[in-house]
Amino acid sequence: MRAPRRLIPAPLLKPAYRLYEARLLQLIDQSKFPHHIAVILDGHRRYARSEGYRDYRDSYRAGMAKFEEFLEWTSTLGIEAVTGWLLSTENLKRPAAELDPLFEVFIEFFGRLSDCTNRLGYRVRFIGSLDLLPPELSAAAKHAEERSIQHPRRLTIALGYGGRQEIVDATRDLVRDLSGSAQPGEDITAGITPEAIARHLYASDIPDPDLVIRTSGESRLSGFLLWQAAYSEYSFVDVYWPEFRRVDFLRELRHYTRRERRFGQ
Repeated sequence: MRAPRRLIPAPLLKPAYRLYEARLLQLIDQSKFPHHIAVILDGHRRYARSEGYRDYRDSYRAGMAKFEEFLEWTSTLGIEAVTGWLLSTENLKRPAAELDPLFEVFIEFFGRLSDCTNRLGYRVRFIGSLDLLPPELSAAAKHAEERSIQHPRRLTIALGYGGRQEIVDATRDLVRDLSGSAQPGEDITAGITPEAIARHLYASDIPDPDLVIRTSGESRLSGFLLWQAAYSEYSFVDVYWPEFRRVDFLRELRHYTRRERRFGQ
């Protein structure tokens, strides 16, 4: 469900939101903050239509600026790992008229990403099928990775990513490794375990996400981190990603810290 549009002018709301944010932080048990937050940046095109934008570039640029702002929030709060889903393999089936503006904005964003993450203390990694992307886009992503400094905090960007494909790739890599080290006649199937598959995922050195946030009101994962998010907590937020505010984020953290995590037990 789409959240109602605000009727109070934004300049009048800012002081009130700052007070509310401060109050929220006082009420949240920060010792229970998630270590790893994954976020699905959804709703750019619907945001463009709601704002009357004729060019999707405007909404995509607003979304990438919001992502930088989001990283500021997580860095300030000491969140150790962030994973953002920017582009799925299904998105690649859209018409070129929709994809070309998005690719253009991504290339712009990746050009300044390392400056942002190095300042905030995040190391950047991309996961997904980068070989399916235009050469200029995959090169921009690789360049952002190369310019990223070795920081303890981790930012993972899912680009051309599909959760099912990740599991298929992990299983293939595992079977290949098992076959290469197996003795003649040895049954390798015993080596195919959940732990072994997990070690072959794209970013196997990063803990599973504690909290997954999706904006735009959609209540599904759409294949995002299918393996890793099996026991994550989920938050589905009504606002479109470019409109996602710090106060919205703090509310979701408050909800998260009040939940009792069971991990399937």
